[in-house]
Amino acid sequence: MRSRQEQSTSGGPCRFAVARITGSPHYPDIRGAVWFQDVPGGTFVSVKVTGLPLYQPAPPGGDPIGPHGFHLHVHGDCRVGDPQNPFLAAGEHWNPYDDPHGNHAGDFPVLFSNHGLGEMCFFTDRFKVWQVLGRSVIIHENPDDFRTQPGGNSGRRIACGVIMPWRPQV
Repeated sequence: MRSRQEQSTSGGPCRFAVARITGSPHYPDIRGAVWFQDVPGGTFVSVKVTGLPLYQPAPPGGDPIGPHGFHLHVHGDCRVGDPQNPFLAAGEHWNPYDDPHGNHAGDFPVLFSNHGLGEMCFFTDRFKVWQVLGRSVIIHENPDDFRTQPGGNSGRRIACGVIMPWRPQV
């Protein structure tokens, strides 16, 4: 028997989920969604986000703004908390297999944007939809380097969304 977290609102296994993305106080115009769909062998993930900050090359000794680190985090908590360092309540990257950074189940490809619009789709075999319900999706200000432990040096969290069951309209 599946746990309650594995059930959709209709009582069957949850095959679809969505995280509605909202921006931090520094980036209040960020809006969008990340959809999750169970498919054979894993999960298909699709994202569409608007209002992302425009790319800025790294200044000497600094980090670029964009492309954006994009991850699943442990807790489904998008409280802003400290406006200078928002969304810390979401916790660290989701890493159920205790892998090094760059191979966490919650490590997603970086999110590129054009004129503030970021769209991407990808497949992962690292989880099924029911495993990520109640967790959060975080978009970071800087690109993930996929090396630095434990979080990839991807900078400030600029947007967040909690993953909830979703029932597509037929």
